[in-house]
This record gives sequence, C-alpha cells and structure tokens, in this order.
Amino acid sequence: MTSTTETDRATSAPPASVSTGHARRWLILAVVALAQLVVVLDATIVNIALPTAQADLGFGNDDRQWIVTGYALAFGSLLLLGGRLADLFGRKPLFLVGLIGFAAASAVGGAAEGFGLLVTARAAQGVFGAMLAPAALSLLTVTFTDGRERGRAFAIFGAISGGGGAIGLILGGALTEYLSWRWCLYVNVPIAAVAVVGALLFLPRTEPREKGGPRLDVPGTVLSVAGLVSLVYGLGTAETDGWTSATTLGFIAAGVVLLAAFVLVELRTAHPLLPMRVVTDRVRGGAYLAVALIGGGMFGVFLFLTYFMSTVLGFDPLPTGVAFLPMIVGLMISAQLAPSLVNRIGLKVPVTAGFLIGGAGMLVFVSLGVDSGYWTHVFPGLVIVGLGLGLAIAPAFAAATLGVGREDAGVASAAVNTFQQIGGSIATAVLSALAAAAATDALVGVDPSDPAALLAASVTSYTTVFAWSAGIFAVGAVLCGLLLPHGAIEQDPDAAPVIAH
Repeated sequence: MTSTTETDRATSAPPASVSTGHARRWLILAVVALAQLVVVLDATIVNIALPTAQADLGFGNDDRQWIVTGYALAFGSLLLLGGRLADLFGRKPLFLVGLIGFAAASAVGGAAEGFGLLVTARAAQGVFGAMLAPAALSLLTVTFTDGRERGRAFAIFGAISGGGGAIGLILGGALTEYLSWRWCLYVNVPIAAVAVVGALLFLPRTEPREKGGPRLDVPGTVLSVAGLVSLVYGLGTAETDGWTSATTLGFIAAGVVLLAAFVLVELRTAHPLLPMRVVTDRVRGGAYLAVALIGGGMFGVFLFLTYFMSTVLGFDPLPTGVAFLPMIVGLMISAQLAPSLVNRIGLKVPVTAGFLIGGAGMLVFVSLGVDSGYWTHVFPGLVIVGLGLGLAIAPAFAAATLGVGREDAGVASAAVNTFQQIGGSIATAVLSALAAAAATDALVGVDPSDPAALLAASVTSYTTVFAWSAGIFAVGAVLCGLLLPHGAIEQDPDAAPVIAH
C-alpha cells in the first residue's frame, strides 16, 4: 500500500490546465472521446476485414497475423513512451500529432496494394496511436478536476473505450460488405479530421509546465521497444521457420535478454520509463498479469473465430461482425456486476472465477467441426466467454492503480494498456504458429488438393487454438488465485482512472 508521503501526494489537487468551470469542458470531452474511438476501433475493425483483404492482396495464412500484431505491438510497446512525451512536450501537441499521423497511416493502409505496405501502415497506426491515447487520457484528467464531473467524464470515456470494440466489429462488417475492406482503414480519416478541428477550437493553447518534471529515459525506451519487438517477431517466425530454427530461437533469446536489461536499467535510473515499484506490488502485479492473459485470450477469439465463421459457416463480413455481439453483451453485463462483487468479497474470487468461466467458453469452441452451426456451438461459447471476460477484466483494470501515488498514476495507466496489447501480440504470434502446425499435421496422408480435407484441416487449426486459449485462461485463474488478496481493498479515489484501449 502507499506510504504516508504517497498518500499525501495522491490526495492533493491535481494541476489543472483547464479550470473546472471552463464552459468548453464538455466539448473537450467530445473531442477526446472521438479521438479515443479512432484508436479502439482499430483493435477489432480490421479483424472482420482480414479474410477479404487476404483474398484481395493474396498473402498467405502465415502472414495474416502480422496485420493484427503489427498494430498491437507498435501500440503496446510505445504507450509508455507516448505518455512520457506528453509530459515533456505538452498534451495538445502530442494529441494533434497522434491524430494527424494516425489518419495519414490509415489512408496509406487503405490504399495499399501489397502486404508489406499494409503491415507498415498498421504499425504506423500503432505508433501514432501510442502518442494519441495517453495524451487523450491526460487531457481529461486535467480538464475535469471536480470529483463528481470527473467521474461522469471518465464513465463516458470508458463507455466509448469498451463499446468501441463492438462498434468496430459491426462497422468493419458493414464497410467490407457494402464498400470495400479498404474503408475499414479509410473511415479513420474523416473521424480524425473532425477531432483535429475540435482540438484546434476547444483545447487550451498553452499548458503549465512543472519544474523538475520527468525526463526522457532513452536507454529504457530503446531496450523496452527492441526487446518486445524482438520477442514477438521471434515468436511470429515460429509459424514459418519452426520452433527450433536459429531465427526463431535467436530473436526470442535476444528479446528476453533485452527485456532483462531494461529491468536492470529501470532499477538504476533516476527517471525510469516504468518505475519498478509500479509492477512489483503484489496486487498490481497480479492485475497486470491478468490483463495480459485477458488480452491474449480476446485477440485469439476475435482472429480465429472470425476465420471460422467466414470460411466454415460462410458468413459475409457484416453477419460475422454482428455474430460477435453476444460476447460483447455478456462482457458488458458481467463487467457492470463485477464492481459490486469486488466491494463485497474483494478481487480474488471475481477475477479467478472470470478466468475459469472464460476457459469453459473456450472449451465449447474446441468442439467445433465442419458441420457445426452458429446457434448450437458458436453462440453458447460466445456468451460464456463474454461473461467470464467481463467478470475478470473490470476488477483487473481497477486494481492496476491501487496504492500508486499521483506521480505514478499516469504510468500505471499506460502500463496496464501496454500489458494488454503485448499480451495480445504474443498470444497472436504463438497461437498462429500452433494453428499452422496443427493444420500441417492434419493434412499428413491426405490429398492436399481436396477442398474437404483443407476445410477439415482449417477447423483443426482453429480448435487447437481454442484449446490452448482455454489453457491460457486456466493459467490466469491459477496466477490470480495465488497473487490477488482476499477481502475488499480500499482504493484511492484520486488515482487516475485506467482506460482499456
């Protein structure tokens, strides 16, 4: 828990660049929420368009994961840096750079005629998104300083963040089916343009700077980004080169060494990118692990279940997006119930139960076959997974800032989103490699030109992924059962809210 000094800092009034009574504060909320929508849409909108984009551009199954991973990896690995840059150069400048850059990268991706340019554009989206997201959260924090209004503002902001995934699924399906998969990227341009105009009109021109504030941790930044990219790239090459290849093992080993060096640097530097005290606390450490595993499970469901519904069930893009709604509804229902449970019995039981329920839903997907129907097999699994994820994710995000002083609240918020995105990136890379290996094994001794054999092999690869995802959730249940404490935990009401991207 916090020390006396930390508690004093946490309960002091935050520095305000915008007065609480500012007449335009709700317009600022609208601008920031619109920018947030751009970021969260891209977490799911491209998944629905991916089968169509793959057919159009002609890239293979072993490459498709990088369309998802390229964005999530760049976004997740640079979030901490984005938050620090906002502190150094100002929230409004970084907000505008992030918006404009994100729109430009989206336009390039939409016009891409090849796999390489599309992946590059997706990675660029992640880079600019990592600038945009922390700046948006910081702008809300300093705009709404009244406790009651701040709660309302962050509730709206959180609803946009949570609902953006569902909007992305449906919008991606509609745009792909009635226009083109390219519009799943182009759509960001007009939304970002409106947000840029709003930012220029309503955001304050200047911001007060605190003397002796944080400095840029260049060694920590380089080591963290290089380590994460190397680790995820190594895991991703396992799909094509195998787990024992020199490339795979070399990049994985380099990633582990670089990340270990990052931890050592952060323990010694005066202005760390990620203070180790933020992640070494037992409760917060358990929350970060939970968020990473949840991110991995969610990415796996969205990517591979999308392919099952399009290739096996024959769903067009729009019905595929709508088909995910039971999961989103289940998640929202259980997420609303979770806080009351946490207040009564603490974090351990709801989060652990959420992982177990989510794992049970994954086991339902393991039974999928070439003759499975949506209502008999997919729908029940989606509902169960959604209920489990909502029960786990809401308390896990809430626990991520427990006990942190105000000077660490921003980095704690950025860190939880980093863990979510990196967990998703690693899981996508590993699960894609496992899926490819399962498909290859299923085709041994059969005619590879037989469409029925190919379809059966594809289903085998998907169910293999779902079985491993069930294992991921089981690991999450065990770790959270061991790390999270019993009983209700008092949370600092002044700690910065944590928003999932």
